[in-house]
Amino acid sequence: MPRYLISFGNAAMDHIPEEDFPEVGKAAHAVCQEAKDAGVFRFAGGFRYDDGDVEHAVVGTDGMVIDGPYPESKELIGGVLVVDVPTREDAFFWAGKIAAACRCPQDVRKFLHDPDLIE
Repeated sequence: MPRYLISFGNAAMDHIPEEDFPEVGKAAHAVCQEAKDAGVFRFAGGFRYDDGDVEHAVVGTDGMVIDGPYPESKELIGGVLVVDVPTREDAFFWAGKIAAACRCPQDVRKFLHDPDLIE
């Protein structure tokens, strides 16, 4: 079955008041549990950039490690959910649920099928 990455950018939740984050977290966890119960959940996680402990780096083809991009960059991912669903429309369904929970739009991308890497 195809796997889809559902994600949002680092700044996507900037409009949410700090006091609402516990509620948003509960809602996101509920969607992940629902995906687990439906048998489509594979992985989820968020990234935190506001605590000064940004350990993001880029490793070049020559092995050189470069710090960045930085939290101000729109290139950073804020959070991800990976689902294993039969159709793109099913991925949109789960993206809609997580968008509502996280109060921000979600990017949906299909992983390339590689039978040697997928369980």
